[in-house]
This record gives sequence, structure tokens and C-alpha cells, in this order.
Amino acid sequence: MMERYGRKIRAMISGGGTGGHIYPALSIADRLKELNPETEILFVGAEGRMEMEKVPAAGYRIEGLPIAGLQRRLTADNLALPFKLIRSLSGAGRLIDGFRPDVAIGVGGYASAPLLWSACRKGIPTLIQEQNGFAGLTNRLLGKRADRICVAYEGMERFFPADRIVLTGNPIRGSIKPADAQTRLEALRHYGLDPDKKHLFVMGGSLGSGTLNKAMTEWISAGCPGGEGVQVLWQCGKYYKPQVDAFMAGVQPETAGMIRHHDFIGRMDLAYAAADVVISRAGASSVSELCAAHKAVIFVPSPNVAEDHQTHNATALVKKDAALLVTDAEAPQKLLRTACGLLNDPARVAAMEENIGKLARPEAADAIVREIYSILKK
Repeated sequence: MMERYGRKIRAMISGGGTGGHIYPALSIADRLKELNPETEILFVGAEGRMEMEKVPAAGYRIEGLPIAGLQRRLTADNLALPFKLIRSLSGAGRLIDGFRPDVAIGVGGYASAPLLWSACRKGIPTLIQEQNGFAGLTNRLLGKRADRICVAYEGMERFFPADRIVLTGNPIRGSIKPADAQTRLEALRHYGLDPDKKHLFVMGGSLGSGTLNKAMTEWISAGCPGGEGVQVLWQCGKYYKPQVDAFMAGVQPETAGMIRHHDFIGRMDLAYAAADVVISRAGASSVSELCAAHKAVIFVPSPNVAEDHQTHNATALVKKDAALLVTDAEAPQKLLRTACGLLNDPARVAAMEENIGKLARPEAADAIVREIYSILKK
């Protein structure tokens, strides 16, 4: 029997390392607090990682553990991992004993391992949220003992016990939705774009993508072939901004006027609204937001992620004719040519928008919260 939906509970939420883990966790927390403002939430993260800054900025308390991820090459840090794991498990146990949660929630990444493992051993109901189409190692290990696994892709029975899987989708920011005509005009004004032109949004992430930036600079240097009547909104990333500034300073004014480059895009809802086509990496949160925004997208999966999960994420949409895929190696020569071709094929854009929209799950946070209450014992 499902526990009374919306009653006050005490929840611990763990995971992090990237925005792809943190923002879904915050969405779940926000929904729990919306249901009942008296609900108490404690986040647990990895010391020194971005969740230790982002979670308090969102108004939640967080405790850090010394857990760290395994490096792909032999380093001194890897030798210290067993000791960090032991300390983290001990620390997670103390946090659980002090907070006395009704439920423990893991959103993936190594930061969630100590809390979920300790919670399982103490008999506390546990829920895992797996964002990707190829489950991460931490979640695969924890999923054997978790009470519920909320997933965003079909076919996850190859990673988790089938009787505990629920297809919920990934929680996203509530501002992301299909844009109406008024919102689109607001977006074009916000970014200084011409309503009579086509618009491409190159989404490199807050830190930026070297591959996407290289594709852009090579295309601009070649004279923007195929880009007649196209304006580009380019998120180049904080790390790459100085060198992109220097590059753009040498570009002909007529060409430079068609490019709007930023290190960070604060109003992602408006960036999506302005775009006719989006170029993006294929992290789980980006995929879910693009589905919710109903955007035609070309994915360039990052090869520098565990178990190549971005390729799995993108391929799931490509199979449904909801996206295109250009590999990281092909991107510098092929990516912008493909994007311009798509921009000049409005029928294909419309079909992709319709297909990707069918995959959206805007109520994912609410679905996950319902599963949280369903596993609570009276």
C-alpha cells in the first residue's frame, strides 16, 4: 500500500560531480518540498565537487564525504581510494544515524555509493535515479539492493532487476518547455537575434567543449559555408572564452555580426526558444531538456565519459528519428555542414521536433516523488 502521498518525511539525497547529477537531485528535492514544506532534506556529496557549492546555493544543507572516483590511469590518488572509501562509508553511517532518514535517494555517480550502501545495510528504503541509457557502475552495483530504480530509457532490464524498474524520465528545470510565438520573440530580443533569419544554438556547456568550439572556428575560418541567412548563438564555455574572444577579434565584422558567443547561457529556456536547430553533447540532462523543449538537435557524444554513455543516450533518440548524431572525430569537418543542411530542410526539422517531443516526460520529478512515497514503510 502506498504511504500517504505528501506527508512530512526525512529524505537524504546523494550524488553529484556534474550538473547532470546535481540538477535532477535538486528537482526531486524541490518537488518534495512543494508537496510538504515541512519535509526535511539532507544532501550528501563528495568533498571538493561542484555539488558542495550548487546545493547550498539552492537553499539546501549538504554534508561532504571524502569519496573520490577511480582515475583511468595509474595515479597516487587511486592508491588512496580504499582509505577514502572506508572513511566515506563510516561518515555516511554517522550521517544516517544523526539524521534518521525515512528514505535515501541516489542520483548516480560515485558520490552516491557510500550513502546508498550504508542505507541498504541499515534497512532504510532506497531509490536510485538512473539518468542515462547505459547505467553507470555505481548504480549497477547499488541497483541489486535498491527498493526502486527510476529510469529515463527503455530496456534497462539488462542492468537492473526488472520488477523494481519504473520508467519516469529525468527531472528537469520547470522553465524548459515548448516555446510559443511570444516566448520566441522574447528570446530573439534577449539575445539580439534577427527574427527574419534562421538560428543555430551551439551548446557547449558551462565549461565548454573543445570539439564543438573547434568545429565552430574551422567553419567560421572557411567562410561559414552553407550559413547564408543563419545566426549562431554559441556557448563556448568559461574555460575557452579567452581564446574564442581572441579568435573572434580577427573575424571579418560582417561574419562576426552573425555570431553571438557567450561563456555561459543563464536563460537556457530562451536559448532553446530562439533556436531552430541545436548542437549539443548528449549528457542525460541535456537530452531530457531538449525533449521537453521539442528541439531538432544534432548530438555530438563526448568520448570522455564512463562507458560511452552519451553515445547510448543519443542513439536511443536517433533510432526514433528524433535526433541526428555526428561523432566527436567527425565533428570539426562535418558538424556545421550537417547543421546548415538541417536548417535548410524545414520539413525535416518539423518531423524531428514532433518525434523528440513524444519522448518528453515533463512530470518526471513528480513521478519519482510518487515512487519515493510508494516504498516508504508505515
